[in-house]
Amino acid sequence: MATNTRPRTGRETRAAPDRGSWRVRKSTAPYLFLLPFFLIFGVFGLYPILSSLYLSFFKGFGFDRMRFAGLGNYAYMLGDPRYLRAVLNTTYYMLGSVFVLAPLALGLALLFRSKLLAFKTLFKVVFFMPVITSFVVISVIFMRVFDTNFGLLNDFLGDFGVEPVGWITDPAVVMPAMILMGIWTYLGLNSLYWLAGLTAINQDLYDASAVDGASAWQTFRFVTMPLLRPVALFVVIQAIVGSYNLFAQPLLMTEGGPSDASLTISLYLYQQGFQFFNVGYASAIAYSMFALLLILSVVNIVLFRGYRTSE
Repeated sequence: MATNTRPRTGRETRAAPDRGSWRVRKSTAPYLFLLPFFLIFGVFGLYPILSSLYLSFFKGFGFDRMRFAGLGNYAYMLGDPRYLRAVLNTTYYMLGSVFVLAPLALGLALLFRSKLLAFKTLFKVVFFMPVITSFVVISVIFMRVFDTNFGLLNDFLGDFGVEPVGWITDPAVVMPAMILMGIWTYLGLNSLYWLAGLTAINQDLYDASAVDGASAWQTFRFVTMPLLRPVALFVVIQAIVGSYNLFAQPLLMTEGGPSDASLTISLYLYQQGFQFFNVGYASAIAYSMFALLLILSVVNIVLFRGYRTSE
């Protein structure tokens, strides 16, 4: 019985690829790679943010039997003496970070750039070490340094005839003590920010100013500082944000005392939310802190004229 067979040509016939489905896969592949990030951010980032905003309009302790209060938490906040004291203390610490820490860090960065300092790499490592040290360790160290009777600082000042100071027990000096600890902690990190900005400045500009007969101060004022404006904006904003998030040190060292003299906004938020379980009011405090940071950041961007380096 004869059968019809096709001779083999040596080539297998293959179906043409579906170019439409290939384009679809190619266009959706980037989104599939980004999907895990958006899922994690949505669950652990966006949902808590929106949930906190929702809770800020309710009053009650815990999550049961809460009643809608509208803007009641925000209205109560404006008359809460502890909250206002926390804002005052945090702003005081922020001013110390901006007007004391930042200039000291700039001076240290200029010293790193000068030829007066030997072993620069060693000093950079030494000044940077506190940044990678745990806040718990730093707090324990400075509790010993600030001890009224046996502290290293009072022992040093006693050699000059200064009476012992209650650095963490006297309401008048506890926040300056926190600022002093903050300078020790963040001086090296901020100096690296400034050093990065100084390194980026073209050396030809300094050579030109020297040819024009400019003094060292004139060169610093009219060449260095205008070109450091973007770095200055970054340093100031990160100092503000870091200051308003001050939490671990006052919690471990003073618990906000004495007499709420070291109470910060973050610490007060923690007390309301996790000690008193007043989650609605704690959420309102969190959003007030966000509003303060947003306003201060916008004000600084306007004052620094964004990232422009010329008038």
